[in-house]
Amino acid sequence: MEWKAKWITNSNEIGDVCPVFRKDWAVSERVAKAELVITALGVYEAFLNGQRVSQDVLMPGWTAYDKRLQYQIYDITELLHSENRLEITVGKGWFSSPMPGWMDTADKARREKRPRGVLAEIRLSFENDREEVIATDASWLWGESRIRFSELYDGEFCDACFVTEKWEQAAVLDWSYEILIPQEGEPICEMECVSAKEIIRTPAGEVLIDFGQEVTGYVEISLAAKAGDMVSILHGEVLDKAGNFYNENYRSAKAALTYICRDGQQRWHPELTFFGFRYIKLEEYPVEPALDQFKAIVVYSRIRKTGTLKCSNPKVNQLFSNIFWGQKGNYLDVPTDCPQRDERLGWTGDAQVFVKAASYNYDVERFFRKWMRDMAADQRENGAIGQVIPDYLPEGGPSSAWGDAAVIIPWQIYLTYGNRKVLKDQFASMKKWVDYITSATTTPYLWTGGEHFGDWLGLDAPIGSYKGSSREDFIATAYYAYSTGILIKAGKVIGQDVSEYEKLYRNIVKAFRKAYPEYKTQTEHILAVHFRLAEDPQKTADDLAERILADGCQIRTGFVGTPYILHVLSEFGHNDLAYALFLREEYPSWLFSVRQGATTIWEHWDGIMENGDFWSPDMNSFNHYAYGAVADWVYEKAAGICLLEDAPGFSRVRIHPMPDKRLDWLEASIETRNGKIRSCWKYEDHGIRYEISVPVEAEIQIGQKVMIVKPGEYIFWD
Repeated sequence: MEWKAKWITNSNEIGDVCPVFRKDWAVSERVAKAELVITALGVYEAFLNGQRVSQDVLMPGWTAYDKRLQYQIYDITELLHSENRLEITVGKGWFSSPMPGWMDTADKARREKRPRGVLAEIRLSFENDREEVIATDASWLWGESRIRFSELYDGEFCDACFVTEKWEQAAVLDWSYEILIPQEGEPICEMECVSAKEIIRTPAGEVLIDFGQEVTGYVEISLAAKAGDMVSILHGEVLDKAGNFYNENYRSAKAALTYICRDGQQRWHPELTFFGFRYIKLEEYPVEPALDQFKAIVVYSRIRKTGTLKCSNPKVNQLFSNIFWGQKGNYLDVPTDCPQRDERLGWTGDAQVFVKAASYNYDVERFFRKWMRDMAADQRENGAIGQVIPDYLPEGGPSSAWGDAAVIIPWQIYLTYGNRKVLKDQFASMKKWVDYITSATTTPYLWTGGEHFGDWLGLDAPIGSYKGSSREDFIATAYYAYSTGILIKAGKVIGQDVSEYEKLYRNIVKAFRKAYPEYKTQTEHILAVHFRLAEDPQKTADDLAERILADGCQIRTGFVGTPYILHVLSEFGHNDLAYALFLREEYPSWLFSVRQGATTIWEHWDGIMENGDFWSPDMNSFNHYAYGAVADWVYEKAAGICLLEDAPGFSRVRIHPMPDKRLDWLEASIETRNGKIRSCWKYEDHGIRYEISVPVEAEIQIGQKVMIVKPGEYIFWD
């Protein structure tokens, strides 16, 4: 695209105040169509004649800004008047907020100094076929906006009484056009609204609003006030055991809102930031609060729900709800770890362990294709993948299971949606990652010598460690093999010669088996089986089951082992134990957090302990989706909807439900590219009733009986 516009910025330094850019123009001819083409350095909100030009928010979204910046095109025909004013307010957003909040680095300092700016064109097509472009340049005006402060961690300060009186000419900014790309990802939108559920007056005398559900987004307030009245709000996820407000786990993020009221009835919400929260604390509020004055506006990428999970157990249904809410709350343009504290980064390890469940729950093909292109753009010269994408931690070294997202995610997105172009687009990046490991290791055919996150937050960790007790080199080598194997399969799908990698894979497996003849932890057993590295997978799975029982029928795994543990057990004859772990309510378990009142997935199994104390203020997110990966076991094993590698996009399917009498019934469905698949089983007096609906040819296994069926709806008994 050829741009007539110039980048513009404010001509004077205004600190944390958000600049607003303005253009006035008149229209005397009949307009057939008008479009606004726009992007920003920061996040923008655009108003034409006092009306928002779009329902999208926090645009242009978050990309690898040094190499890729999205622009948006909006139809503004219906908003035009004879006399027009376009105003564009720009906040720091992901572009120049101080990310990450817990450490100071040279790259962070560089990003904080980046200027805010706008690039825009108003394209007018008249009924007489004449065309006109009004483009940003030095003739545009700028001033201070009523948003006196806005950034991602600390929040927003809006003075509704402020009127921009001093307008100056904008300064032309020297910034790249080469980085500009059309909108690739799903736009970020206000997707849902949650009403306030309760006004709480705490033992400490605080006034809180409880929305009953942890969300990502912002609060909208509606009240009658006098000019100059102040609203001051803090956000929090949970209450302490005394029932008082708590947000120490946000660490340095202030997560605050300040609003200076104007006269009369008014409605307001922040425009250029977001929060993760369930509770708000009214530090200052000018009237007696009422529930109908508060709404939580839920903001996330416009992903469409495709999966459903439900069963006879209300606690398990709450877990399912937590998984879906956790995904929505962390799929705000980038798959983040958490939406609330001074982090909110695109951690690659979290993304790859959850991607299968994510792609069943929602249609995330477009969402991930955009993020994978950012991953390729930010891939380091030696092929390494950063810990987070966009790479806001360039000083950090690559880690196994995190960097392997470069291979695992494109393969899973291809499998779920059947689009070979995903692999074509990402194959060079996938290959570079495997080649990086080969060049970086200190031992041929193993991955040794690196610094890794291990089995992050593994419950078998020695005191003082976050990494679990599984050997880091073991995990690294297991993923080296796994990613190489996926690379081979991906290459064959798109017609690449992968013979070199087939030889490499054989050597990795051989070296792995020689270096690691014994497995010392639950996670080591799990990876050896799930990645098909164990010489005797059945014996290894049996040993895993014995170890779990010896551990008190408890999970001892972390981010690496947990997503696969139930799969291994169910696949190798220990389905009863898989259900025992899944339905366990005592710590550690998925249902323990449900018992403790969770409405999203927690970072720690015991984020709130049995006695009501917190695990730690240091690293204790209550909206962290990684352990929600258990959902893909429910789809694939419990409900039995099996995605076949030779039938991507569910073009053919295998249904093999694995029921357990501890649930009376269970139902799962996935809307695929080839139609909706539904699998339901229910215990009844004379057996188990199965209801199965398939839009494609399917192989159905009920107990020991296997049959091939055509598209349709079926009922079976066992």
